Amino acid sequence: MWLLHALLARLSLLCEHDNTGAWSKHMTWRDHIVVDPAICHGKPCIKGTRVLVSVVLDNIAAGETPGQIATTYRLAKEDVQAALQYAAELARERIVPLETGAA
Repeated sequence: MWLLHALLARLSLLCEHDNTGAWSKHMTWRDHIVVDPAICHGKPCIKGTRVLVSVVLDNIAAGETPGQIATTYRLAKEDVQAALQYAAELARERIVPLETGAA
């Protein structure tokens, strides 16, 4: 969970915001992320592609910028932002038990 929070904090510095500093209210991950059993075995991916959301998140975790990811995978920066919004929603919806004291 801490990794997801760190990723979201990092991305908030890298992605464009509206004038208030908040994510654009018009953009929703649902416009960019699809789950279709016939595509990528039903795993979440960027709409119109076979790029898995997990691949986008792995690249962010590896230090890539949204622009680099968008260029590498031929995505819009909004697709990268949507992947993070999707991950944030998953983090809010379920609790993943973490081992305490592990470093």
